[in-house]
Amino acid sequence: MVWFSQLPHPVQALIATLFTWGVTALGAALVFLFRSVEKNVLDACLGFAAGVMIAASFWSLLGPAIEMAAALGMVSWVTVLVGFLGGGILLFVGDRIMSRGEESAAAESSRRRCAMLIFSITLHNIPEGLAVGVAFGSLQYGLDGATLAAACLLALGIGIQNFPEGTAVSLPLLREGCSRKTAFMLGQLSGIVEPVAGILGAVLVIGARRLLPYLLAFAAGAMVYVVVEELIPESQTNENKDFIALFTLLGFSVMMILDIALG
Repeated sequence: MVWFSQLPHPVQALIATLFTWGVTALGAALVFLFRSVEKNVLDACLGFAAGVMIAASFWSLLGPAIEMAAALGMVSWVTVLVGFLGGGILLFVGDRIMSRGEESAAAESSRRRCAMLIFSITLHNIPEGLAVGVAFGSLQYGLDGATLAAACLLALGIGIQNFPEGTAVSLPLLREGCSRKTAFMLGQLSGIVEPVAGILGAVLVIGARRLLPYLLAFAAGAMVYVVVEELIPESQTNENKDFIALFTLLGFSVMMILDIALG
């Protein structure tokens, strides 16, 4: 990992988000093996990713945002509140727009609904890529909690939850009659926005230091929204939801240990 630590932070963000995109593609590639995937496995992955992302929202994003806002003479609680709510509200508005589109498409073909699903997942991948980019870009300032290990684990957590998203796009397309190759290509394309957003997040952070507290909090708000609105509810549809909840605790614990013990 020495070589990776010596790279410019935007390049680190690019590599990390190429990884998250790659995991999306890996999930989409299941169309070549199955027409369905074991629900217990997917729900456990979602639960683990939710735990990682909740912990990362504070230790890797909100904590450093509070610290840097204070160092820059900004009102810390106002700064993180504006950024945090901004990230969550953006995804809320996006979800509302998509919900209206889905209602209007309810009487149309299932292909149309699949297209809406692709667009919805792609929309959610933008702030996830931004969060990874911001995490790596913030390493420029040496903040407590902003460590290379924490940024890498954040990318890992987002990558894990991208796996079922790729599958969620490709398998319905396969069932609707698309070829396996077409279903895979469309499934992995839903994650292509993450490297773009990752580089953008890292560059913005490095180029405009006063934006960093807002961007860190924005990424945290977006991630918490995704966790509460998508990951946990989906994982808790499992009949063994109590057991799946343990994976959320496990994911949180892994991120917490990494940040406290190694950060």
